[in-house]
Amino acid sequence: MLRILRPMVSRVTTPLGRSLARLGLTPNIVTIVGALGVVVSALFFYPQGQLYAGSVVVTVFVLFDMLDGAVARARDSASAFGAFLDSSLDRVADAAILSGLLWWFIGEGDDPLLAGLTLFCLVSGFMVSYIKARAEGLGVNCDVGVAERTERLVVILVAVGLGGLDVPYALAGGLWLLAAMSLLTVLQRLVETRARLNDPDYVEGAAGTGEANGGA
Repeated sequence: MLRILRPMVSRVTTPLGRSLARLGLTPNIVTIVGALGVVVSALFFYPQGQLYAGSVVVTVFVLFDMLDGAVARARDSASAFGAFLDSSLDRVADAAILSGLLWWFIGEGDDPLLAGLTLFCLVSGFMVSYIKARAEGLGVNCDVGVAERTERLVVILVAVGLGGLDVPYALAGGLWLLAAMSLLTVLQRLVETRARLNDPDYVEGAAGTGEANGGA
């Protein structure tokens, strides 16, 4: 989905990125502000049961965080550390969203089933990202799956927002959908990584560098 929408998104983010760059903001500042905003708003609103308001505020900061790449291009200051920081803080932000929701379910929300489902979504979301990072660390690409970060964020924020508006079954349905998509993506990436690591070209190259049986 992200690949299809990327040209459209770029037409919106590029001028905004230029504006932020003219204000003196750096890509890393945009990344940090966006992630911090998501963390604070998710952990403030969701545990109090303010699901709709929380989703609106979180979405604003998520969209702001998407501008770091546009700012980097506008300033011609893209860096490896910037990409590392962005990826790392994305994991923190994702965890905060689901942790705030989990906090609500085990507190006043009083729904052990959805609490467990939220925890599963949290863990499986980390697995989706970890498998890709580990595969790339081994020298193979693993950019596959039905639920990359953008899709997961859309599902959870829409579901929580609609749940906050008391739309029947929206929150539970969204969590079940997110859990299924995340699990499927984990399986897809495991299969893809196994296939690429067993590719004769990779095995031959890894054997030549002594990495074929490396562990971590």
